[in-house]
Amino acid sequence: MASKASSKVVLSNRNYVAEAKMRNHFVITDQPVEKGGDNNGPTPVEYLLTAIGGCVSITLRTYAENKKWDVGEITVNVTQQIRLTSQGIKKSLVEEISFEKEITKAQKETLLEVAGTCPVVEMVKGNTEIVTNIQ
Repeated sequence: MASKASSKVVLSNRNYVAEAKMRNHFVITDQPVEKGGDNNGPTPVEYLLTAIGGCVSITLRTYAENKKWDVGEITVNVTQQIRLTSQGIKKSLVEEISFEKEITKAQKETLLEVAGTCPVVEMVKGNTEIVTNIQ
């Protein structure tokens, strides 16, 4: 069985500053000043968008290398869209993917499909169960 990914997050007493540890890596999350934070780091949503972009780019690179396609640098810009509809607030994510090198129409269609197979995208879109306990 594959190893489990994990993150331990501790929210400090300083407004919304949280310290997270993943393996031997440390990051800070915070809220912007206008939302009561000190703007010491990205928000959790910004980290989620980054996780999606990172996963999509790695998935595309792996596929392209396996096919021996030289696509050059891969850029994935992920944006959260929020709009008010007649049913209330609607949130969506938009991914804009670009390649440094020119790709064919067939490659573009294939890579568009492959982008949706990254594990983080599948987790966000799918039915990943979250079990919550308070100790």
